[in-house]
Amino acid sequence: MAKVVVGKTSEIPQGKMSHATAGGKEILVANIDGSYYAINNICNHAGAELHEGELDGKELTCPWHGAKWDATTGNLIWFPQKLNGLESYKVTVENDTVYIEV
Repeated sequence: MAKVVVGKTSEIPQGKMSHATAGGKEILVANIDGSYYAINNICNHAGAELHEGELDGKELTCPWHGAKWDATTGNLIWFPQKLNGLESYKVTVENDTVYIEV
């Protein structure tokens, strides 16, 4: 596992998202109620970048076709088709720096 810097905690305030490329993967990081979560940033329906969508609580809405994902787990909440969940990643915070492990 590689530990990759996403940014400072001040760069990802509560209710906001960021994204990074790590290990050849596009990863979204969300600050939900002061805790950080990381999931795959690419919607597996049609390839949209999810960080361009809307985050409401832990519900992340895809900007292209409206699929709704749980940003804390990567699980699908709603979409007319059955989609696989998104991969999730471990997030750690050390000295105000946010890291993901890939």
